[in-house]
Amino acid sequence: MGIDTYINGTLFSIVQGDITELDTDAIVNPANKQLQLGAGVAGAILSKGGASIQVECDQIGHCDLGDAVITNGGKLKAKYVIHAVGPRYGVDPEHEKYLKSAVRKSIELADKKELSSIGIPAVSTGVYGYPIEDAARAIVTSILETLSEGVLLDKVILCLYSEKDYKTFEKALAGLND
Repeated sequence: MGIDTYINGTLFSIVQGDITELDTDAIVNPANKQLQLGAGVAGAILSKGGASIQVECDQIGHCDLGDAVITNGGKLKAKYVIHAVGPRYGVDPEHEKYLKSAVRKSIELADKKELSSIGIPAVSTGVYGYPIEDAARAIVTSILETLSEGVLLDKVILCLYSEKDYKTFEKALAGLND
């Protein structure tokens, strides 16, 4: 199950699955500012990728809201993990701006590192409480805008764990194309 479309020469796909199993150059971790891998996607990345990812996060030490940093991918299929700090819904002012920025910075960082592919989850929708419908619109919009400005990535995969989330993002993309 998946949706594929090309934007400015880059394949944009929405798929249902486990982001830690994606065969991409990088995957995105919805990070906190302290870059401490805890629960949810971050916990799965730590569990499957190993401690070397956290060690490198500790060396970096901090990432600002709406920004992203990159570390090794440890034992993951992905060579790198891009840690994107999205907003806490209802806590961080201008949450949509920061969510879009975290996604944009992730794609731009992958492009700057001359990677060919990146996997992105539903940033900020877990413990940060961002409503899935609102996040879907913001994340899909940010990806489409960033790709339309031209990056050299071959593939951007939006990877949703549950079927419900997948359908929500599918609906968001359809709504933006209407």
